[in-house]
Amino acid sequence: MPVRLIALDIDGTLLDSRWQVSEANRVAIAEATRRGIEVALVTGRRYDFALPVAQKVQSPLTMIVNNGALIRSNDGHTHVRHLLPRSVSAEVLNITRPWREAAAVIFDRPSSEQVMIEKLNADDSLRAGYYSRNKEFIAFANPLETCLTEDPIQVMFSGTAAPVREIEAVLRAAPFLKDFALAVTIYAKKDFAMIDVIHPACSKGSSLAEWAALRGIARQDVLAIGDNHNDLEMLNFAGIPVIMANSVDALKCFGWHETRSNDNDGVAAAIEHFALREAASCA
Repeated sequence: MPVRLIALDIDGTLLDSRWQVSEANRVAIAEATRRGIEVALVTGRRYDFALPVAQKVQSPLTMIVNNGALIRSNDGHTHVRHLLPRSVSAEVLNITRPWREAAAVIFDRPSSEQVMIEKLNADDSLRAGYYSRNKEFIAFANPLETCLTEDPIQVMFSGTAAPVREIEAVLRAAPFLKDFALAVTIYAKKDFAMIDVIHPACSKGSSLAEWAALRGIARQDVLAIGDNHNDLEMLNFAGIPVIMANSVDALKCFGWHETRSNDNDGVAAAIEHFALREAASCA
């Protein structure tokens, strides 16, 4: 069956280690969309943090962001939105209070006050890059719970791997675990990890499945490419799962096809192999 939908993770997959979209990747995506194949960026990033990547690709894209909580076109049209109830968000913040500096609450807002934090530690080099690239979206609430005047998209935790793993353990032991889902991303070489606490119906995989159903696309016609823990559900759903050569070891035990690394145009190689060979040219 020909590929009808390509789902691409961003960080560690579409972007190389310098956070760039290679020309080969851009050309492969452009050719896929020219032939009528839909391409979706499926990422843990917020929409406004993913949009600059979409603009570099220079093709029409669907954007499944916040680990599946929001599905929006790159022209700004919202198709699907699953918010985390603020009552659940408050409980999450309560049981993770000892790690408050690691916490942020993310809202679906036009620009300002999208990312709410309690305070900004200038010496926190791990989060400095993220905050510097998102200054226009960040605001403060102290205590953080006071920002919950509406349902957010997610509660997010980030930092070095060890404390984030502690937070994950607390959340997985929560008596209200059924009321939320967790998306965990780990960059072992950088000793950096993130947890997104999102609506219980959400994951990259479930939202990709929801979108494919809305578009009338069968799972066997979906090519998905990823590299990290939060890509597992997406890869499990796709009829054609592909992992990057730079993927975490946890994804390398399923026998899935392994493409080249993100620094060696792995996305382009996978698209050319699985999608462009099958799709009839319009030329």
